[in-house]
Amino acid sequence: MKYLIDTHVLLWIVNDPDKLSKNVRDIYLNEENEILVSIASIWEMAIKISFGKLKLASSLSEFVEEQIIGNKMQVFNLNLQSIYRLESLPYHHRDPFDRIIISQAICDDIPIITHDKEFCKYDISCIS
Repeated sequence: MKYLIDTHVLLWIVNDPDKLSKNVRDIYLNEENEILVSIASIWEMAIKISFGKLKLASSLSEFVEEQIIGNKMQVFNLNLQSIYRLESLPYHHRDPFDRIIISQAICDDIPIITHDKEFCKYDISCIS
């Protein structure tokens, strides 16, 4: 099964796995599951790094290669359908990166793994 992970879940997987619930750990460790990381998460991380709000042990490109691709996660690219869906997406959540991730999940009918309760106000399956 495919799962889309929120940015903070990616960072928890890499830096602080004890914050993950047993359910999320089981999903992540099950090799039959496909774990997707939105390109929006990588974009968000790049912006936070440039503002000094996020520090990684390596460069962002190394992080993507080693932690995302190296751990068999897939980078989930944006498509026009997900962009167009943003026009009608209710404003339960105002963060633009989260809104893109939510839109991707809706358009591709993929559950989101997140600890952010605002995501669950949308018509998507949320796992925390």
